[in-house]
Amino acid sequence: MNAREVLSRISGTTASIRSTRRQISKEIAAEKRGAVLALSYELIDSAPGSRWVAYELVQNHPATRDKITTAEVERLGAGLSSWSDVDAFACFISGPAWREGHVSDAVIRRWAKSEDRWWRRASLVSTVPLNVQARGGSGDASRTLAICELLLADRDEMVVKALSWALRALVKPDPAAVRQFMDKFADELAPLVKREVRNKLTTGLKNPRH
Repeated sequence: MNAREVLSRISGTTASIRSTRRQISKEIAAEKRGAVLALSYELIDSAPGSRWVAYELVQNHPATRDKITTAEVERLGAGLSSWSDVDAFACFISGPAWREGHVSDAVIRRWAKSEDRWWRRASLVSTVPLNVQARGGSGDASRTLAICELLLADRDEMVVKALSWALRALVKPDPAAVRQFMDKFADELAPLVKREVRNKLTTGLKNPRH
């Protein structure tokens, strides 16, 4: 199967595309990981708007997902250029790979120090699968807050919003750690982060209705 065939089959609503992706995942279940990665790279290169389909194909192919390397993760992230691409990459690929030990803390820290805003955002959103149960996480305050601290002073809008998300995702498994972090860095955090995270801590919602 090649990218052209996949793209010819995916159209319509997100739900219908996802249904087709599940069918394609069944069809390629017996393929070797190299073939699945090649297909995913081809999809990313030929149809950037379909990155999330490529990422779901990797995530749902155990032989590929369970042995993914840092080089493969970074190849899948090459050319990131929007918040939606970054969030799909971090939630489906880099976050789970980091959580399972296929990507090191040092790699995520390197992304956090990148000149590219999208890699900085990716470092923060990669913490979400560490902490959200629905994404396989059970809570990891140490690694999450280490990345958050690296980006405290970053005022790029995409990074600020990702910092808020990272902290809010940690609220459920470890609210005490989030409160301590918020208190410690109150003078350095962006106003949006302080507002949304404090709302989450006190009401369970990012933006509660008044």
